Amino acid sequence: MRAVVQYRYGSPDVLEVADVDKPVPSDGEVLVRVRAAAVNAYDWHQMRGDPYLARLALGLRAPRARIRGRDFAGEVEAVGRNVQQIRPGDEVFGEVDGTFAEYVCVPDTAVELKPAKLTFEQAAALPLAGNTALRALRDVGRLRQGQHVLVNGASGGVGTFAVQIAKALGAEVTGVCSRRNADAVRALGASHVVDYTKEDFTRSGRRYDIVLDLVANHSVSGLRRALKPGGTLVLAGGGSPGGFLGAIGLILKGIALSPLVPHRLRPLVGPAPSKEVLVSLRELADAGKLTPVIDRTYALAEAAEAIRYLEVQHARGKVVVTV
Repeated sequence: MRAVVQYRYGSPDVLEVADVDKPVPSDGEVLVRVRAAAVNAYDWHQMRGDPYLARLALGLRAPRARIRGRDFAGEVEAVGRNVQQIRPGDEVFGEVDGTFAEYVCVPDTAVELKPAKLTFEQAAALPLAGNTALRALRDVGRLRQGQHVLVNGASGGVGTFAVQIAKALGAEVTGVCSRRNADAVRALGASHVVDYTKEDFTRSGRRYDIVLDLVANHSVSGLRRALKPGGTLVLAGGGSPGGFLGAIGLILKGIALSPLVPHRLRPLVGPAPSKEVLVSLRELADAGKLTPVIDRTYALAEAAEAIRYLEVQHARGKVVVTV
């Protein structure tokens, strides 16, 4: 089968399309014919081995996992003998490493039936970013109906989902983005929009019950200024590539300060895929409360360009690779 592989860390130039062995599902796995796979910041972090500290887990000199890609949507070709609910021919979506390929094997715990109202491209955009947004707000932020939430990075891949999920959970939403994306963020459910090119929300004097930081372009003390007493700051990473710690440094600072300040400072680090979250995302999508925003699509052979675009541009929503 064809897959996008890499044998060393570096820019998108290290990626190449190659023929590799078609995977065979184990007893608890599902073999999926991939129809679409989304591009995430996760992919360029893996590709570059960024931040450097992460190479302790990814591989010191080269990535242990050779095939890039994390999200997918497609059709089930075969299932292991211990898989109960998924059947060959089902249309599914989920999250696992190695999805920039024609086929991928997925643990039964990380795959679920695709939302009926979504295309393969839309469904592929949902798992990792939707998982991040849902867990950040519902589980880590403990969002309650009527609270006021600020999403810093509201027009990006995770941000577009966070705005919609916060609205669906009954929150009043403020989105931080550029002026060109303001109307799109309002259309997703934001009651207020802050143009970061003209206003610093950490110095505006307005206060929020929850601040979800997806950009890592402010200090922890600055972000705390935007919180009400007892408010919650959810640190979800982001930022630009490069450095030893990257956005992890900001998250670690938040963890260290949390016991010392009158706010809840909570990190969101690597939310693991789960069937429960996929079911929640599917139900929100089928109810019309969650619609993926797709900026661009690329063919599998153009996966390197898709990652390059995501790195250097401020993508509106998600970038998707079609297979």
